[in-house]
Amino acid sequence: MPRGGATGTEQVSRLTDQINAAFERHLPERRLFLKSEHETRFIRLRPATQALALGGGVAVVSWSLVVTAILLADTVGSGNVRDQAQREQALYEARLNEMAEERDSSAQEARQAQERFNVALSRVSEMQSLLLESEDRRAELETGLDVVQNTLRRVMNERDTALADVDSLEVALDEESDTAGSTDTRLSEAQQTLAFVSDALSQVAEERDDFAMRHAQSKRQADHIAMENRLMEDRNDRIFTQLEEAVQVSMEPLEKVFRDAGLETDRILREVRNGRSADAGGLQPVSFSTKGDLDDDALRATDIMDGLDEIDTYRTAAEKVPFAEPIRSGGVRMTSRFGTRNDPKTGARRMHEGVDWAGPRGTPILATSDGTVVHAGSKGGYGRSVKIRHAFGIETFYAHLHTVHVQEGETVSRGDHIGDMGTTGRSTGVHLHYEVRLDGQAINPMPYVEAARDVF
Repeated sequence: MPRGGATGTEQVSRLTDQINAAFERHLPERRLFLKSEHETRFIRLRPATQALALGGGVAVVSWSLVVTAILLADTVGSGNVRDQAQREQALYEARLNEMAEERDSSAQEARQAQERFNVALSRVSEMQSLLLESEDRRAELETGLDVVQNTLRRVMNERDTALADVDSLEVALDEESDTAGSTDTRLSEAQQTLAFVSDALSQVAEERDDFAMRHAQSKRQADHIAMENRLMEDRNDRIFTQLEEAVQVSMEPLEKVFRDAGLETDRILREVRNGRSADAGGLQPVSFSTKGDLDDDALRATDIMDGLDEIDTYRTAAEKVPFAEPIRSGGVRMTSRFGTRNDPKTGARRMHEGVDWAGPRGTPILATSDGTVVHAGSKGGYGRSVKIRHAFGIETFYAHLHTVHVQEGETVSRGDHIGDMGTTGRSTGVHLHYEVRLDGQAINPMPYVEAARDVF
């Protein structure tokens, strides 16, 4: 047994000697002298010991360099994220301003188009009245012309009868030459009758020519009015087409916003219309007081007015829905989205029913729509929080606030300052937890926030 132990020690010694011999060429053996007042000692640093110390030093230096590089990269990355967030915020604000300008421009164009439409309808009514009056005058002229023609035929018949009587008188005059006095009397009477007939014929001819000229003028005027009416119909058709396109272009983004937000548009529009009917608001249907075939225009006008009324209803509903951001200050960033995530406290997977934004303590928190405050105070792990009830069964919830500026039962408007960002309750840092609930069910708030950025 001792022999075996001696053999093991010898093997270790030989292995150590081999290692020292391998490092001898690069790390020769060194001695470190320690001198005191009474004696001098030395420590022998063999090549293996020097290699081990050198390796340890290199490892420590390498670890320090790696940690420093990681810290520098994290610092630079944080700066880039902040810069990118600021650039994105600037882009969002610019996009929001552009969409607001486009919305105002579309509303102005719709108002101008409605004014032009009303002017066109008034013009159509006037032209229709003129056309009806012209038709009445033409009918009167035709009736007068028929009377004149009948009178003319009657006078012509009387003239022929008178001429026949003259011929008979002349024959009688020739046969009864002995009765000259009587013949002269009858001849004088026949000449008077002939003169009367000739004057009547002249007068009737003048009246006929006058009626014919007036009839021609009335026909030309009627043709001119008919042409203007056709041109007016063409202009009306172009106006209707432009209005229909404007209504369609304005309707599509509003429908998309409500559809992306998961809202029942039929229910919301019905509630808005019911509330509006009590105030006798909204656009009134088009009515026509003139006669004539305006069924197609009336139907198109009614469709356009219905579309404008629906757009107005959508905009009224949008003002009551929390289509807005709860934070408008710079220097904030989104840290957690809606959905399943790892709990920051326990690490377990659980549902996150809102959206988190991190930022400086005291950042103003704003109400995202008009409503009534139903909770203002502490609420368990949410800390100081505010809950606001809006129209259509929608509620918004703001948690982990540093301070609360509203009270329960208070009515707030969109953009009102309701609190400040903090870290109260179950929180790992200064941030806002924001929720949107529809009929008590938590839904993703991002479609509402993005609607505020992209449309309004």
